[in-house]
Amino acid sequence: MFDPSKIQEMIQQAQEQAADLQKQMASTVVEASSGGGTVSVRMNGSKQVLALRVDTDLVKNGDVEMMQDLITAAINEAGRKVDDAMQATVGGLMSGLMGGGKKSGIVS
Repeated sequence: MFDPSKIQEMIQQAQEQAADLQKQMASTVVEASSGGGTVSVRMNGSKQVLALRVDTDLVKNGDVEMMQDLITAAINEAGRKVDDAMQATVGGLMSGLMGGGKKSGIVS
């Protein structure tokens, strides 16, 4: 039998879960590096770069093309880590919405 109150309750739970997800992702910070740590990036859950560090020896080397490649690689890896954190969080929230399981943690 169709119960409209159950549908409304599920919609409200989904809205609360979405708000929770937004809060969690806003507070997520990931770090990634490339070139054996010569380049490192900190990125938030909105994929905004918070910090970029380039080792001074890499700069002294003067190989601009290699530096650009390493920076690109570090930023891309940080983006993948944000995506992984988002997937883990969404999986945990969906599990909670379906009535079981615990929420997955994210890197903060």
